[in-house]
Amino acid sequence: MVDIVDPQRRSAIMARIGPRDTTPELAVRSMAHRMGCRFRLHRKDLPGRPDLVFSGQRLAVFVHGCFWHQHSGCRNATMPKTRPEFWQSKLSGNVERDRRNCEQLERIGWRTLVIWECETEDPARLQSILSAALIQPDARHHKRAG
Repeated sequence: MVDIVDPQRRSAIMARIGPRDTTPELAVRSMAHRMGCRFRLHRKDLPGRPDLVFSGQRLAVFVHGCFWHQHSGCRNATMPKTRPEFWQSKLSGNVERDRRNCEQLERIGWRTLVIWECETEDPARLQSILSAALIQPDARHHKRAG
């Protein structure tokens, strides 16, 4: 598929995508707040600066974009056709960094939860995911298909 904008404009669009306050992250924060949960944002003292931190439950939540973090099996996790070497390196580096951050958090006694961008589009599903993670304080790592 040919890009519908020129390379300079595409670069400008991509440069504006920031690491915080994304639409999926705001959806998760809003849902957690509606559920009556209190959390901290982007704690710098934890590996990977989790997007939401539920300190009382020792739960670190990462809200990942399906493209940027390569959500396995997701239609949004496609590989760009232009500059494939660059994108393969960039995106696989993101995935590896995510894995390391979760491992480091688990080593220091934190549970981790990854919520994917596509999961934030269905409020009922998002509430179910958050509820399941927040009522399992004894679990070491909240694993689920996704």
